Amino acid sequence: MNSINDIKNMDIVIANSFFTKLIGLMGKKNFNYAFLLKNTNGIHTFFMRTNIDVVLLDKDYNVLFTYKNVSPWKIIFPKKNVKHTLELPPNTL
Repeated sequence: MNSINDIKNMDIVIANSFFTKLIGLMGKKNFNYAFLLKNTNGIHTFFMRTNIDVVLLDKDYNVLFTYKNVSPWKIIFPKKNVKHTLELPPNTL
């Protein structure tokens, strides 16, 4: 299984409050960091201005699912055993 440590040389912004999760990457067009949503097992890309890559992680931060180039206005529904979600710039994976 892959590990979150495989994403090298990228800063990680951690969202662990309701407000930081609510705002997330909405309105951002360009970003060059990973955005970690702790205790989040599904996301939407409403109001996003760019595609993103998404990694769903278990409680030990092992990769369970990956999604490449998720476009705005999509939903990734919660999945079993997913504990955290990592949002990445498009074409990172």
